[in-house]
Amino acid sequence: MFQNPTSNMKKIIRYAVPVLLLQFVVCLAAKAQYKTYQLNDKGDTINAINKDGQKTGKWVEHVDEIRGEPGYEDEGIYKKGQKDGFWRRYNLQGDLIAVENYKLGGKDGLQQYYTYLGDLEREESWKGYNPDAPYDTIAVYGTGSGEIVDYKIVKAEPYSVKDGEWRYYEPGSGRLIRTEQWSRNVLQKPNAPAPATADNSKKKEVEKTQEMVEWEKKNKGKKRALRDGRTGM
Repeated sequence: MFQNPTSNMKKIIRYAVPVLLLQFVVCLAAKAQYKTYQLNDKGDTINAINKDGQKTGKWVEHVDEIRGEPGYEDEGIYKKGQKDGFWRRYNLQGDLIAVENYKLGGKDGLQQYYTYLGDLEREESWKGYNPDAPYDTIAVYGTGSGEIVDYKIVKAEPYSVKDGEWRYYEPGSGRLIRTEQWSRNVLQKPNAPAPATADNSKKKEVEKTQEMVEWEKKNKGKKRALRDGRTGM
């Protein structure tokens, strides 16, 4: 059956125009909540500043090379003016060189760093501020000993400390070459070897049978006396 092209075009316009208008209105409403913002090449909103002057939403931060330090770009999300969640760092050639995790501005959890060839170079473990816990228990370490001597409860403030195992890898082979154990920015000493127990420090005596006792009595003082395994003497 032949369809009129003009009729089809009218149907397309009839349904497409309201959708486009709705998208336009939603877009305007979204932009109205920002003081400033940018659009990327896909038309997505990035680098927005809200009415309270806080960074919000997706951001791409560009840092140029300076004083011999290479430049890079960070991509991630801002929440309440602070970095939050996973952030990725790229060098200016576009290679991924870091994956970091944040909790309201502080590093939290596993952080991974790569060479420009994509080899994992090190893994860091951090502890960030928990906004749901207004108080925190911290360890008190002895002077010069690194041992915990007490604990105290303090008001929690935004912070980020080294906490957990850090791993260093050999580029190219991926071989683990060094580990460190941290507890709230304090590098822990390697564990000392376990002391020998009383059972392990003494030789266990063999229980003698009656035949063995009799043989030792009979051959006491004799040189080169040998038992042949028989019970008879």
